[in-house]
Formats: sequence, C-alpha cells, structure tokens
Amino acid sequence: MNDGTYAGDLTPGQTWQILKNKPKVSLLDVRTTAEWAYVGLPDLTSLGHEPVLVSWILFPEMQKNPGFVEQVLGSKVDPREELLIMCRSGQRSKSAAKALSAAGFEACYNILFGFEGDKNSNGHRGTINGWKVENLPWLQG
Repeated sequence: MNDGTYAGDLTPGQTWQILKNKPKVSLLDVRTTAEWAYVGLPDLTSLGHEPVLVSWILFPEMQKNPGFVEQVLGSKVDPREELLIMCRSGQRSKSAAKALSAAGFEACYNILFGFEGDKNSNGHRGTINGWKVENLPWLQG
C-alpha cells in the first residue's frame, strides 16, 4: 500500500485517448445514482468500454459511502491496472483516487473538471470545461 498519493490528473480529452488506446484501463464514475440518472453518463461503447459506477457519496443522505473501496474491489476493476476516476467537477474523484491508492490500487488518476466542469459566473456547470463541454460521448436517462 502507498500513502494515498494518486497517479495524477488528466483532462477529459486525455482520458478519452487513454480509454481509446488501452483495453485494460477502466473509467470509474463516483457520482451519485441521481447524477447518473438525471445528468448523464459517459458513453464508452464505441471504445469497447463501459463506466464502472460506484458512488463516493450516497444519495439522498449525501454521506460518504462506507463500503466504497470494497464495492470498487467487487467490481470488474483490476487494482493493478490504470483506473481513471470521474465525478461532477473533479473534487470527489480526487478524494476517491487518494482512498483507492491508499488501499493498494496501483495507478489511480483523477479526471480534472469531471463530467460537468466548473461553475460559470452564473453558477451553472456544463459551459466552461468537463466531459460534456469537450463534446465527448455521453448518454442521458
């Protein structure tokens, strides 16, 4: 195990290129069930991947998921392979990358700006940066 230092940060575009070129890499989406259902999900089907969905924060309680590491270990994710981690804006995913790195995952990357990106001057997401703004494939509902 390491000290919780994760492998680094990637933009959504860099993430797409890694997913495109590496068959064993996984994208872990740590948003809530409500976000997946109502905001959307990355669509990785053209790359032969599908996102792994494990919430860092549980909806509707909005409490940290106490079984997070165990649930990721129970998914199809290989702790020895690269793991690209996404949330709404890149904050929860950074915490998740640190936690999984501390649990022994070898190469956890945080996806900067996440699915929706930073807020603009009106407090709205999805206009400055992030997966959707970079016009990467996604599905809704």
